[in-house]
Amino acid sequence: MDYRYLGKTGLKVSELCMGAMTFGREADQADSFTMLNTFVEAGGNFIDTADVYTNGASEEVVGNWLTHTHRDDYIIATKVRFAMGEGVNDVGLSRKHVLHGVEQSLRRLQTDYIDLYQVHCWDQGTPIEETLSTLNQLVQQGKVRYIGVSNFKAYQIQKAIDISRYNGWEAFTCLQPLYNLLDRSLEWEIVELCINEGLGIIPWSPLRGGWLSGKYTRGMELPTDDSRIAKASQHGWSENWDAYNNERTWAVLDTLHDIAKEVGKSVAQVALNWVKDRPGVTSPIIGARNLKQLRDNLGSTGWTLSADQRQRLDAVSELTPPYPYDFIRAQMGNR
Repeated sequence: MDYRYLGKTGLKVSELCMGAMTFGREADQADSFTMLNTFVEAGGNFIDTADVYTNGASEEVVGNWLTHTHRDDYIIATKVRFAMGEGVNDVGLSRKHVLHGVEQSLRRLQTDYIDLYQVHCWDQGTPIEETLSTLNQLVQQGKVRYIGVSNFKAYQIQKAIDISRYNGWEAFTCLQPLYNLLDRSLEWEIVELCINEGLGIIPWSPLRGGWLSGKYTRGMELPTDDSRIAKASQHGWSENWDAYNNERTWAVLDTLHDIAKEVGKSVAQVALNWVKDRPGVTSPIIGARNLKQLRDNLGSTGWTLSADQRQRLDAVSELTPPYPYDFIRAQMGNR
């Protein structure tokens, strides 16, 4: 596995990031340890979790694994924002909640520092200056090495960067967004922002909850009962069947299956390879429920799609942009 700099920092991370959302939920501790060891054997050093994943169990599993390793060899990322208790202040990006959150994450991870601490989503109730000054304090104290952001709008990212720059505070180094062959609206504005400001992009759900895993083909009327998509449909999650059961999805999947046959790879490997090498992307976050899925995902590295294959995937998955992006694109084309 190759390594890439995280944004404009000097920190090198593996080109795939191990997502730990399934740890303590679909995967018990023993299976999670096996997957982490397999990921490391393949050259991975970048592991992402969050305090809210299974109410802290994910962080605990990663922390227990870390006690059997050389901690400094790994880049550990976690997040703060969502509710982790019943109290009125047990949610959000206030100074109180962030400071409490980082201490609890450090305890669960059994480490003295967090390599990458990310705010999980915008908090409308807290001034961004309060959040950014608190994050800067954590970096100055050495409890956090780098800070990042997830699920922000473009103006929110730019506002945060400009405020940090003005005050001389530590700035965000990366963005963790939804990005894959079926979800490309990030390209209308946010990718360009990240490239201009030097933020690395570490996409979550690069296989869109299983839609791009190879399980689905044109003609299917419902997802399999034990799939993530079936659960999403039951619980109203964003990757549910009704949200993606359309002609564009089936056209993307048709092309993925064709290219997978051409290159002798799985559909998931082709989809991951595509997003891994998109402009601005540092490391897609791969989340596996078991070792078989992880090994398949790891096979997305060490090879490249041809220019023609990438162009076919680009064309079939391209989204029609709304105003003003469509207007701006047309005017640029008329220069």
